[in-house]
Amino acid sequence: MSESSKQATWGGRFSKGPAELMLRFSESVSFDQRLALFDIQCSEAHSAMLAEVGLLTVAEKDAIHRGLTEIRSEVEAGSFTWDERFEDVHMNIEQTLTERVPEAAKLHTARSRNDQVATDMRLFFKAACGELETSLKATLNALIDQAEKNQTVYIPGYTHLQRAQPVSVAHHLLAYIEMLGRDLDRVAAVKDQANWCPLGSGAIAGTTLPINREISAKLLGFVDADGNPRVTRNSMDAVSDRDVHMDFVYACSLIGIHLSRLAEDFILWCSSEFGFVDLPQTFCTGSSLMPQKKNPDAMELVRGKSGRIVGDLQSLLTMVKGLPLTYNRDLQEDKPPVFDALDQTLICLQVAEGVVSGLTMMTDKCASAVADPALLATDVVDYLVEKGVPFRNAHHVIGALVALAEEQGVALNALSLADVQSVDCHFEADWVDCFNVEVALAAREQTGMPGPKQVASQINYWKKRCQ
Repeated sequence: MSESSKQATWGGRFSKGPAELMLRFSESVSFDQRLALFDIQCSEAHSAMLAEVGLLTVAEKDAIHRGLTEIRSEVEAGSFTWDERFEDVHMNIEQTLTERVPEAAKLHTARSRNDQVATDMRLFFKAACGELETSLKATLNALIDQAEKNQTVYIPGYTHLQRAQPVSVAHHLLAYIEMLGRDLDRVAAVKDQANWCPLGSGAIAGTTLPINREISAKLLGFVDADGNPRVTRNSMDAVSDRDVHMDFVYACSLIGIHLSRLAEDFILWCSSEFGFVDLPQTFCTGSSLMPQKKNPDAMELVRGKSGRIVGDLQSLLTMVKGLPLTYNRDLQEDKPPVFDALDQTLICLQVAEGVVSGLTMMTDKCASAVADPALLATDVVDYLVEKGVPFRNAHHVIGALVALAEEQGVALNALSLADVQSVDCHFEADWVDCFNVEVALAAREQTGMPGPKQVASQINYWKKRCQ
């Protein structure tokens, strides 16, 4: 084999093949072979379209399809041989196919690797979004199940990591359910954005050959709700656009950030200082030195991996920001961060599901923490407001009572009636009724609040949505 023929995909222009270092530097098949099944699907649709418009005979198309079916079986079995001399997944498959099926020399008619990879990636994104939706719903269902079990377990809610007001564990978990619910919407939006077919855009300016892009789009499932084909509208944009890549990894980044926040809460809650939750042993590890340790390593890794996913997004944004139209080889580097973001997001979701499903709330510790009467100081403000005291005045009054309780070394609700009336005459003997957590939460039944009916309603909503 001559030096030039070692690169049969574009070697006609060259009298020498690429240096060994250049081969190693420029190959992408080591990672883009992940697209093999999508690439085969793309070639099947393209050849079927070529036959439909008369650029292939039916016999040629059938021979190509038989060869592609054979290669698909080898890829699925892990027996297909990848060769970095042919650079990428597309040329590896085409070269092998052409060696076996001479008719395949016509397969690349009216297409470029530029529109081919753009189409493969959009097929990948549609499938990847489906995987994310499945994992998101599994994690959501685990959270919903825990929320349903813990509707009457109360804990302090926190601002600035300081105790603020009481909430149910269910309401707290519902906050994360809302976050992951928005992630579901984002993933669905990416899936829809990916549902446009670039095939037929060629390298930059389409082709003079009489192709039918709509046929290819329908065969590949790039259709709207009514079954009409969706094809990209500008050939230059179609081959250089990486918005879907960035939107996909952005969606993964937000999933990672939301899981990281959940992880941080669980890491705090399982510490001795909080003691609100016991995490499942199957997702914790011990210490090589200290035999008493039970470390929340799974949640710490979720927290750490979120930064990795954000890094994948940063990599894509930086890569694309200065590129002129249209295709540039830089864009080969778009796939590793996409694949990594998907893999890390999926495993983080699976781990979060496992942790949430297996955790146990430590109800005694929760009850002890939420018994702090200072958590209901705002309810005492509301008590005065209902008696006609302006809110700002009432706020200052309760602040003075908090200071008085600290001065006396007693809990806020242990102040005498005489003490509180000395600060404001509107207090009556029933002021201590403000310090009942169940009553306080039952009074919060407006939309979005942590009242029991509201919480139960939200749980039912999410159960239906995540079926």
